Amino acid sequence: MDFIDAPSPNFDARKAPPSMVLLHYTGMPNGEAALERLRDPNAKVSAHYLVEEDGRLFRLLPEERRGWHAGVSFWRGERDVNGASIGVEIVNPGHEFGYRAFPEAQIATVISLVGDIRSRWTIDDGAIVGHSDVAPDRKEDPGELFPWKRLAQAGHGLWTEPAAAPGGPLGLGATGPGVFALQAGFARLGYESAPSGTYDPHTAAVVTAFQRHWRPSKVDGIADGETRARLIALLREPR
Repeated sequence: MDFIDAPSPNFDARKAPPSMVLLHYTGMPNGEAALERLRDPNAKVSAHYLVEEDGRLFRLLPEERRGWHAGVSFWRGERDVNGASIGVEIVNPGHEFGYRAFPEAQIATVISLVGDIRSRWTIDDGAIVGHSDVAPDRKEDPGELFPWKRLAQAGHGLWTEPAAAPGGPLGLGATGPGVFALQAGFARLGYESAPSGTYDPHTAAVVTAFQRHWRPSKVDGIADGETRARLIALLREPR
């Protein structure tokens, strides 16, 4: 697909072919500032692509190179998420500078780009995730306004909308088998979520990240029946 070359010096070598697509928002006032930072050798950050709000696509790195966009992160047992992923920065001010809906032209380019990437690499639906999924204690992007459902309907990613599961909500301080099962389910999906049976702040952060991706209508870190039902249904999806 068509792109504008804007090379970044911030990369190193991969140890294996990419097996993930990691989506971000830029979280800066505008796309020009984000592109400048991603190309600044002193910033030591980069991604493979940047998608502007008007749909323009910039390529900063060849996909064969390892970008520096994930930071301390984890997904499906992988801690070198930079080495395993292709990073896509989506221009949006983010929660700090005025989070807003992603324009149609921008989302159309993202969908096409993900499909194009998958035509070259083996990346399954469960490995198309957001920065908040791989770093729930640190990150919020691309956030609850990103249309994950639409991306999945285009054939890229997981989505489900089951009826709510029975039982009361689980939140901070809860303990017992229900919390243990919840944490184990998140670990199976890909999150770093060692089952302890105690609903601690990290579990709340994982629930919040999950909700931003798969239950964006209510993002509160509380595992209510709808959140738990969506987790169970996703675990049943082929990946």
